[in-house]
This record gives sequence, structure tokens and C-alpha cells, in this order.
Amino acid sequence: MATVSTTAHTGEGISQEERRVILASSVGTIFEWYDFYLYATLAPFFAALFFPPGNDTAALLSAFATYAAGFLIRPFGAVIFGRIGDLVGRKYTFLVTIFVMGLATFAVGLLPTFGPHTIPFFGTIPGIGWTAPVLLVSLRLLQGLALGGEYGGAATYVAEHSQPGERGYATSWIQTTATLGFFLALFVIGACRFYLFDAKAFAEWGWRIPFLVSLFLLVFSVYIRLKLNESPIWAKMKEEGKGSRRPLIDSFFKRPNNKYVLLALLGATAGQGVVWYTGQFYALFFLTITLKVEIVTAYIMVGLSLLIGTPFFVFFGWLSDKIGRLKIILAGCLIAAITYIPLFQLLSHSVNPDLVAFQEQNRITLTTDTSNCNFHIFVGPWSKFTECDRAKDFLTKAGLSFETVHQSGANNRIQIGPTTIEKFDAKIVGDALKARGYPAKADPAKIDWFKTMTILTIFLIYVTMVYGPIAAFLVELFPTRIRYTSMSLPYHIGNGWFGGMLPLLATAVVAWTGNIYAGLYYPIGVALMTVVIGFFFLGETKDTDLVESSGVEAQESKA
Repeated sequence: MATVSTTAHTGEGISQEERRVILASSVGTIFEWYDFYLYATLAPFFAALFFPPGNDTAALLSAFATYAAGFLIRPFGAVIFGRIGDLVGRKYTFLVTIFVMGLATFAVGLLPTFGPHTIPFFGTIPGIGWTAPVLLVSLRLLQGLALGGEYGGAATYVAEHSQPGERGYATSWIQTTATLGFFLALFVIGACRFYLFDAKAFAEWGWRIPFLVSLFLLVFSVYIRLKLNESPIWAKMKEEGKGSRRPLIDSFFKRPNNKYVLLALLGATAGQGVVWYTGQFYALFFLTITLKVEIVTAYIMVGLSLLIGTPFFVFFGWLSDKIGRLKIILAGCLIAAITYIPLFQLLSHSVNPDLVAFQEQNRITLTTDTSNCNFHIFVGPWSKFTECDRAKDFLTKAGLSFETVHQSGANNRIQIGPTTIEKFDAKIVGDALKARGYPAKADPAKIDWFKTMTILTIFLIYVTMVYGPIAAFLVELFPTRIRYTSMSLPYHIGNGWFGGMLPLLATAVVAWTGNIYAGLYYPIGVALMTVVIGFFFLGETKDTDLVESSGVEAQESKA
């Protein structure tokens, strides 16, 4: 059995060198998250430009599928760059990742679209058909590969510069970068949308500007990172000849490390990932797509909640140095799972009470032959949309819950309160909804701002609980010689696959079930799984000495 070395809190506080390391690492990571989140935030704007017209939900699902592709590839980036980081060093690895991310993001701003497109000074540019989404996906994959290598390097680099007993606090600043990058993306997009372009110009071509701006951020970030020194713990290990020659094999194919990679995924990062993306992304999509909040109002709401909630990343990182990382992460997952549905229901009442009242007064039923209804997740040239799919798409796009009734041979009859439409026709259904008093947009005068901001801030508090301590937990869990590789994979599967798939799966589940809250079943289920596995199979890591030991050795010694 291994002897676990622990080190008490030094009480010296963060040194000047540590501050410089945190600042330089954070600035670059903010830029990478800015690049990555531009796509997520702008997807509703350019969905129709890069995919064939005809079905709005299909186009949005296609855009989200491309968005998800960047997340799905992240674990492969974690493996590729994690290996390089353990072999060559932390500093040079995340220099490469930031360069790849920046160039891929800049290139998105230059892409031709599916059909002909007019851009000022350039005139009409011919469309390139399905080549457009193929190129978009390719660039998105490059972004995902780069981000897969970035986070593990930044978190490991900062932790290995930090004093024992202060790693939670030090790495929590890296945890703020994802939210700050998202906020920066919202700020730049908002500035372009509301100060530089009108709605039509922004939707047609102005959305490209935030992508092109990333080139300037890339130059600045590379300049800062070139001034950093290598991690002292990694350098010492390398000098002593204790590094791993095969970090992939040692991480994923040798016990006990491979067991803890899996446990870290299922018992920590999977739940953390879905709570994070529910609180930041799904809440935004729910406001704009389901509750029909005007886009600038939704940006203001989410932006304010980010400003209010971001300091709690640092608070929970600091708190994890006192009471432990894992219990805070699991508590966040459990509380979120219990409260998501009632909070989203309350959000509906607070933001669009007219829509809630309309639903209560008008039961909506779709009578169809369900054998003709399809469950669409990844939409592409292979996808076939039936009249049932189009009817569900229309009602889902309207932000309405509905009941699906099976009747063999039925012709997609829609019942809206006392009104019956025998066969689905978008115009007729739209007129019927209007006649029954359907609110096409949320009334700004009826938004309860206090309740809305309270709910959105609560979502952000959940995010900070699970995300603030996660970097320190993962860094401490694995040994120095394979730390970059071992921590990066479970983090990016948890966030890239479990979390990144959330908007896509939630949109598809809502359309399939006809329940606007059904998309929450997925993050609730994953969060509860994490609570159970983390509670029974993982232990605390906060007192681990990074130089001499690891959380894996500590937990195995107690087994």
C-alpha cells in the first residue's frame, strides 16, 4: 500500500508569481472559451444559412448537432494533447491549443453558406450547398480538439504552481474563465447586434464579425503565454527521470488509475457537465426559443446572472480548501436535480405569464399515426420529416406543450381548446392559435424581473458549486507523470459528451414528448447518477501532496 503524504495549509496566501500564472493562464483560457461559445450563442442566427431551408427546428437541430460535434471531439483532443502535455510539458502544449482554436474560429467568419449570400463590399457570394455544413463541422471539430487540450493544461499548470491548501482557491480562477468567456461572447455579440447592425444585417452577415475579432484576441493571448515558465512540479519530475513514457497506457489501461478515470467521469464530471450546461446554455435557449423572450432581453438576463454568480466560483473553490471538493460538487448536483423542474416552471410564470395562462386555458392535442413520427437528433441529408414531425416542430417552435394521441391512419388532427383543425396546416394552426389569444412574444411589461433574476442566479449558483472545485479535485486525483492525460479525458467526456449533448437531446426530447419541460429529464438523471457513484466510490482529495502522492494512491491505500 502507498503511503500518502499530506501538507498542511501554509497560510502564506497567493504569491506574486502565482498571481501572474493565474492571470496569464486565465486570460488565454477566457479567449478559448469565447471562441468556443460564439458558435453556441450564434447558432439560432445562422442555422438557416448553413443548412437547407424548410424546417426551422430541423435547421436548429442541425446547428446544435454541429455545436455538439465540437463537444464530442473534445475527449480526443484531451487524449492527444494530454499525452503531449505529460511528455513535453504543460506550457508548450497549451500554446499549440490556443493557436489551433484561434485560427479555426477566425475561419468560421469567412465561410460561404448553403445558398447564395450577399455581403457588403463583396456582393452576392454563391452558395456551396452541403459543403458549407461540412466545412463548418470541420472547423468545429478543430475547435473541440483544441479545447480538449486547453483546459487540462491550464488547470494542471495553475495547480502545480499553487501552494498546498490553496489549490481550490487558485484553480477556481481558471473555473471562472468558461463563464467569463461566455459573457465576453455575449458582450461582443450584443455590441455587434444592437450597436453596429440592424436585425436584418446581423442575421445575414453581421454575425461573422465576432468570429473575425478572435484573431486579435489570439495574438494577445499567445504573447502572454510565451512569457510563462514551465510547471515546477512537472520540471522536477522530468529532471528526476520519473515521467511516464506511455501516458495513454498508464492512464487508461493500467489499474488502479483506469478505474479512477471512469469513477471521476461518472461520479463527478458527468453531473457537473449537465448542471453547468443547464444553468448557462439551456436556460438561455429556454428563454428565447420556448418562452419567446426578445433576444436582447434574454442576453441582459443571462448576462446579469453571470455577473452576480461568477464570484461564487472563487468562493466555492476557496470553501473546498476548507471542507473538501467532492461534497460541494455532489451537493450541487443533488440540489439541482431536485429543483430544476419547479424552478423552470416558476421561470415560465415569471417571464411569460400569458403563455402559461394560454396553456392552462387551451389543452392542445395532436392526433396522429405515431408510426409516422420520428425522433430526430442528428439532422442531415438522411433525415426525413413527415407531416407528424412538421406538426410537432410547429408546436414545439411555438413553445407549447401538447399531448400526442395515437390513431391508426389519423391525418395529424390538432385540437386547440374548442378549436379543431382536421389536418395540419401551419397557416391554419397559426391563425387558430392567434384567434385563441396565443402570445407570440413575451410581454416585457409583464416580466417579473426580481423572480426571473433570482431563478437564473440560482442556476448559476448550482453551476459554481459543481464547477468551482472540479479542477482541484481532478488535478489532485491523478499522479504528476500522467496528470494532464488522466484528468483531461473524464473532464471532457463529462462536459463534452454528457454536457455538450444537452441542448441537442433536450430539443429533440421536447419535440418528441410534447412537454416543454421534458428536456430536463436528461440532466436530472445524469446528476442523480453522479451523486450516487461519487458518494459511494470516490473519496476526498484536498489534502493530497501533488509532489509525492495522488488521490488514486490515497484511496487505494484505504481500500
